[in-house]
Amino acid sequence: MEFELSPFVSYLTENKNASSSTVSSYQRDLKKLEHYLDVQSIACAEEITPDHLNRYLSFLDNQGMSISTVSRNVVSMKAYFHYLFSQGKLKTDPAREIKAPHIDRKMPEILSREEVVRLLEQPSQDTAKGRRDRAMLELLYATGLRVSELITVKYRDVNMRTNYIICRDVGKERMIPFGSSARTAMEVYMQDGRDELLKGTESDYLFVNCSGGVMSRQGFWKLIKQYARKAGIYMEITPHTLRHSFAAHLVENGADLKVVQEMMGHSDISTTQMYVNLNMDHVRRVYQESHPRY
Repeated sequence: MEFELSPFVSYLTENKNASSSTVSSYQRDLKKLEHYLDVQSIACAEEITPDHLNRYLSFLDNQGMSISTVSRNVVSMKAYFHYLFSQGKLKTDPAREIKAPHIDRKMPEILSREEVVRLLEQPSQDTAKGRRDRAMLELLYATGLRVSELITVKYRDVNMRTNYIICRDVGKERMIPFGSSARTAMEVYMQDGRDELLKGTESDYLFVNCSGGVMSRQGFWKLIKQYARKAGIYMEITPHTLRHSFAAHLVENGADLKVVQEMMGHSDISTTQMYVNLNMDHVRRVYQESHPRY
């Protein structure tokens, strides 16, 4: 069988303002479900029952998929079948009663301010690559961008006069301020680094790789891990660690939660709320370690 994904994708982007990463995730999940149902000799969507979907989730679990991956697949299938039902293409919604497995949300790992400083100081300022890496790390910590947003920042979306960056996604955009440290690092990179990496070519993107092409997620992940080791940071660090650190440090210093939500691009403030809880855990640890009568 074959799902009609094109109109569903249009519905997500035009009616739900879904991000490009969300749309891609739904498509990947639904393609896998499509293949599974095809093997089960299901010919069309009208034949799909809740039992088929529950057996598919059991199949994913038996394949060793994590709880978060199975839960994401539940979200994808519920969105798709609800869409078909709402459009009158199905008489019943087979995913309506499907339940996602419970996920115990872990508090994110964050860096201390001292660790952030050590990390940001690692890239060499003697090479174009090092100047680029310093600018990327500074901007990541200054704005809390996702890595996918960082590597696709367009040159025209950075306003060095007002210290704002425009982050664009499907159907929406947000403006995020950045401070003097990020500004200085980007000025150095723009004036004495970017052209060297471009090697006479042109690019709309602010950050380019050593061949003048677009940076990859995997490439930046490797960079940040290398610099973490050089900085003596031995926790498992990813680009998201700096994003979490950005938000946690803002909340710790009294930033308004709605403002942090807007800068992070969270659709639900409950997601941003975890940084308040994280800050309370930090306060409790400091109290336990410091109070003489604890």
